[in-house]
Amino acid sequence: MRTRHGELRLGMAVEAAARWPAWREGLRERAGKAAPADGYGAGTYILLNGASGPIDDASFEAMRAAGARYGLPVEDSAVSDIPAYRPLDNDRALRAVFLPQERFLDARRWLQTLDAALRALPNVDRVGAGRLRAHGSAYELTTRQGTFTAGRVVVAAGAWSSALLERVEPELPVLPVVSAEGTAVTLRPNDPVPPVVLRTPNRAYACGLHAVPQADGTWIPRRFRRPGTPPRRRSHRRRAPLPPRRGPRPTAPRPDGRADRPRPPRQPPVGLDGRPVLGNAGRPGLWVATGTHRDGPHASPLIAQELAAEILHGTPSPWLTPWRPGRKPIADSPAADAIEEAATHHAALAAESRMRPPLTGDWPGLLADAYRQLMQQTYARMPDGYVLPPELAPLGYEHGPALAKLAQGHLDRLAGRPS
Repeated sequence: MRTRHGELRLGMAVEAAARWPAWREGLRERAGKAAPADGYGAGTYILLNGASGPIDDASFEAMRAAGARYGLPVEDSAVSDIPAYRPLDNDRALRAVFLPQERFLDARRWLQTLDAALRALPNVDRVGAGRLRAHGSAYELTTRQGTFTAGRVVVAAGAWSSALLERVEPELPVLPVVSAEGTAVTLRPNDPVPPVVLRTPNRAYACGLHAVPQADGTWIPRRFRRPGTPPRRRSHRRRAPLPPRRGPRPTAPRPDGRADRPRPPRQPPVGLDGRPVLGNAGRPGLWVATGTHRDGPHASPLIAQELAAEILHGTPSPWLTPWRPGRKPIADSPAADAIEEAATHHAALAAESRMRPPLTGDWPGLLADAYRQLMQQTYARMPDGYVLPPELAPLGYEHGPALAKLAQGHLDRLAGRPS
């Protein structure tokens, strides 16, 4: 809420939430009897754990301010009143808020509903993966089922969108997307648990731990950990076990539950500037919808409706305009401010990891200076015209040369220089 584009993103999320009930009902009606029960409900508890930093307190206050601005309830909740919350004694949450209007559903069942709604349409062919290329003023998708030609194409391939677009035209000035990495597991409690969501505030690296009830009575705790480039092609299920061995453990539904199975890791797409990439790709008939990070399913009603209106009627959408694919990387803050915020994110990571600096001397201050110095070195490696978003700071020091090359290539394409 401190930046213009942050406020635009928040407004987009609120608008998408308002569209969800009618969007869901319309698609379920189109899918008919093939639409499965999807566990649709409302109610989210957000926990503030002791293993966190001041940035999480600031997130709580920002939620209250956002609720007041948009007329959405953000209610204080006693931690002891949270259903199904069974923390270890030394991992109890300090406080909690309840969002009674924040909705949830089983994403796997929702995908089945979308498939059924598409099958009900008379003019839809569903085919396997293929190779997309420009063919004159049209586009060809070559698959095992044959070759399909269209005058208009929407690339919505998540973290793989950039690679797909590069094959169409290498010099397209479309903001690249990178991937985040998520891990999850299915928990199957022996007794029923109330259908509510438990989660923690989002921030760099930890990215918030959230547990979502599923239509079959299980829960899926998931966390997004680190950004990376390019997206991984293979599963890394052994990385970052859930619940984490260290840090907040807010998600165990009951002591007598069991971990049923690991979930395939998600790799949600993130725009290089931390923002979505939505709109025309700079070629007639070629459109992009990616870069939404965690917000893709949530924002999908708004993105689908607004993008369809642009494609079919040429109607510019005020919701999509800020996220045009051919933009310069958004930088709402100067690099110095981004460095300070990135250092704060990393101090919170240290607290989550149970780092206990010596009590003699100014060790906490020395550590803060070390984080700041690391961020200064990281940001200094980035090309002019690109300010790394603080929440993607790990991408800068873990993949610095590759990230700098990716950003410089995009800036060169925008300037008409060969990359």
